[in-house]
Amino acid sequence: MGVRADSTWDVPEAELGLVLNAAGQVFGYTLGNDMSSRSIEGENPLYLPQAKVYDRSCAVGPAVVPVWSAGPGPFQIGVRVRRAGREAYAGTTSTSAMARGFEDLAGWLFRALSFPAGVVLLTGTGLVPGADFTVRPGDTVEIWCPELGTLTNPVVTVGDPGAESGKP
Repeated sequence: MGVRADSTWDVPEAELGLVLNAAGQVFGYTLGNDMSSRSIEGENPLYLPQAKVYDRSCAVGPAVVPVWSAGPGPFQIGVRVRRAGREAYAGTTSTSAMARGFEDLAGWLFRALSFPAGVVLLTGTGLVPGADFTVRPGDTVEIWCPELGTLTNPVVTVGDPGAESGKP
């Protein structure tokens, strides 16, 4: 996972990934970590693409677990950030707290978009560290779910540290 060199506040976002076929049907699940550069996002809502889409901004895995094996949920999702061998942040949530169901989310994605080879839809879970925490290079982020395993990624810096903060 990467944090932008021109960002001062970065947080992991633990997410359930819906693995959808070309017809928009959920056939599997995976875990996702959607890193956000909050300092860039907070400057101007128009900077959201720069805050969310950059090298190493997203990781998925560790595997695709078929629906028939994992069940329909709800799923407990957790995030843990380790720093210098110690836990720096931890939190958990459940997909039962989501406002929309899996099929509803898939339906919205496929309403006016097609994916001939299928797609992974990260659902968002609302499990995000607060303003008093930022991920740092050298940290390790773990996203876990009992049914889906653990996605583990070391954090590195990406981009030019001398660049102006995320502005187009």
